[in-house]
Amino acid sequence: MNVLILAAGYATRLYPLTLNKAKPLLDVGGKPMIESVVENLRGVAGIETIYIVTNAKFSADFETWTKSFQSANSDFRFKVINDGSTSDDNKLGAIGDINLVLTRENALGSDLVVIAGDNLFRESLTRFVEYAKKTDATVGVYEIADAEAIKKYGVVAVDAEGVITQFEEKPKEPKSSLAAIALYFYSQNVLPLFTTYIAAGNNPDQPGLFLQWLYPRKPVHTFRITGQWLDIGSKETLEEANRLFAQP
Repeated sequence: MNVLILAAGYATRLYPLTLNKAKPLLDVGGKPMIESVVENLRGVAGIETIYIVTNAKFSADFETWTKSFQSANSDFRFKVINDGSTSDDNKLGAIGDINLVLTRENALGSDLVVIAGDNLFRESLTRFVEYAKKTDATVGVYEIADAEAIKKYGVVAVDAEGVITQFEEKPKEPKSSLAAIALYFYSQNVLPLFTTYIAAGNNPDQPGLFLQWLYPRKPVHTFRITGQWLDIGSKETLEEANRLFAQP
């Protein structure tokens, strides 16, 4: 199984903080955000490579971070993938980046966990992976009680088995309080469908759009994240993360 961390965005909403530093490399609780993402993978069995897909502007910075982190954590193997983009105008989008890594790295023969580099979790991802490995596709979901806040996410309805029956990206009128977050498991049976999706001319941007396309074609399971979770998309959520994830 491989892991892919999405880190190719330009985070313009956080300017000037992210003008010269990638969002996942910003400090939260005294360490780079991406470090917390990786540390949540400790204990997950069978990880082959952790791919970090980024852009031409920040690829050298991620190379520097991986070398520094790996020197003290030899149990992880990293590979930084530069998608060649230089700005929001020519970015590939998250789905485009996933497809790029799968094809360029010949990674279709292993299952894949995809995590956004700006999503922080309090709990280990071991239970998520243990559950997801029994499925062809699983997405992490989080209960958001705020009726306005959930409109910023992909909202899912599920059946008694936790399989998605309805998915809507950023709905004006949410029909559920379950948000699909940027934590995905795709078995090697599903991975070729990324190329199918891209070849059909579908939107390659937000990763939830692939999920929206996939669930009528294949069962997509859900796994509820119950610990603290934050999607760092603004200065306000960055400040909140620093409060919640401050080192004791």
